[in-house]
Amino acid sequence: VVVGDFVGIVGDTSGKPGSLARIVNVKERKNSLSRTVDDAAKVERIIVANIDQLVIVVAAANPEPRRGLIDRFLVSAFDEGVIPIILVTKTDLAPVPDFLQEYHDLDVQVISTKSGDDLSQIKELLHGKTSVLVGHSGIGKSTLINALVPHADRVIGEVNEITGRGRHTSSSAIALPLPPELKLSEGWIIDTPGIRAFGLAHMAPSII
Repeated sequence: VVVGDFVGIVGDTSGKPGSLARIVNVKERKNSLSRTVDDAAKVERIIVANIDQLVIVVAAANPEPRRGLIDRFLVSAFDEGVIPIILVTKTDLAPVPDFLQEYHDLDVQVISTKSGDDLSQIKELLHGKTSVLVGHSGIGKSTLINALVPHADRVIGEVNEITGRGRHTSSSAIALPLPPELKLSEGWIIDTPGIRAFGLAHMAPSII
């Protein structure tokens, strides 16, 4: 069972202290986001299921975006029928990298944000959808979620000045309902741990 699954539950579903319920089945998934540790690995790890949008979060700087990782996310999104969106953070530190404009040829929307920005465009994209945020550690996923979902209290990490890599602050995926007071009702946003490698060994070479 992974985040995003629809399941059948029996027992006391009230959630009160002492209540007991159990999952008895997992409904058929319309799609999933999976990866292997690297391209030689054989074990497929499903990260989330039943998503509408894959929001690929990259930072304009600190750490700089990696084209290879973006491409791998896009391959997975296209294969699973998920709408990909590239979101560039920290544009107050550096401009949006030129190479990201190349993805417009694939009909991939590229949007940007910086600290203190109005998030209206992002809210509109998330409205009524189940969206999962993916990317490296330290790129601002947790900061973004805290701005969109009051009281989410996602821990914010720092980027190592020497290695340029972020520190993991999320250890597992978590789904948060978008608050109705922000006119984002009926939508979900899923935060995922920072990913340094996204292997595609589980996919057929003809697809890759």
